[in-house]
Amino acid sequence: MKPARFDYVRAETLAQVHAVLAAEGGDARVIAGGQTLLPMLSMRLARPKVVVDIMRLPELAEIAGDGENIRIGAAVTQQQLLAWPELARTVPLLAAALPWVGHAQTRSRGTVCGSLAHADPSAEIPLALLALEGTLELSSRRRRRVPAAQFFTGLMSTARADDEMIEAAIFPCRRAGHGYAFQEFGRRHGDFAIVACAAVAHARGIRLAVGGVADRPIARDYSDIDGAALDDALDEFAWQLDARDDLHATASYRRGLVRRLGRATIEEARRCRA
Repeated sequence: MKPARFDYVRAETLAQVHAVLAAEGGDARVIAGGQTLLPMLSMRLARPKVVVDIMRLPELAEIAGDGENIRIGAAVTQQQLLAWPELARTVPLLAAALPWVGHAQTRSRGTVCGSLAHADPSAEIPLALLALEGTLELSSRRRRRVPAAQFFTGLMSTARADDEMIEAAIFPCRRAGHGYAFQEFGRRHGDFAIVACAAVAHARGIRLAVGGVADRPIARDYSDIDGAALDDALDEFAWQLDARDDLHATASYRRGLVRRLGRATIEEARRCRA
């Protein structure tokens, strides 16, 4: 199919993006890498009146760190971030998750913030942001920061208003004494995750985030439990995610993966504590 007719705006300034979004609201869509939006346009699942291209705005193409967080602009591609020399040292969980995102071809065009905007419940980048308790920087004619736990509201839905764009994602840097791990199970590498887990281990306990099961990534914090207590906690978490049968796996299979993959991810994160 061909896309429905729309106007195209190649933004020259951030103010121009904000002006279009303010004028058009829900009838405008921002495009960066286009790996999600272009197929949706072609299948007419999205029918905006205006598409605003932000990929030529240099202020959105920066990766900046301040020692506590890294700020990833909306035009930074997944491959650019993966190739950033400081990534593995600074945000090891993100370095572990990014190779699971699509394939080299899609990562070369797809953006980090585009994945967050799409909010697919099986996507790795939203899962990593939630596990790290990161935030999103939204802008219109004002700016606000929204924690990941509040940003993802349901199946491919977010707290972004119609006149807002995701300007950047804020990922907390590695903390001393913390361990990080990411594991995923899918039919093939690069496919959507059937279940993905991200874990952060520290002296006070563990944080486990699970994607691919509920309508959005979900995280739980636990004290430093192990053995049967951890098995019971993972079993309860698996049932709370309300897994359902689909073409890829049964609900029972997904619950089993949450238990087994969740434990393996937690154990790996504990081994990586430094």
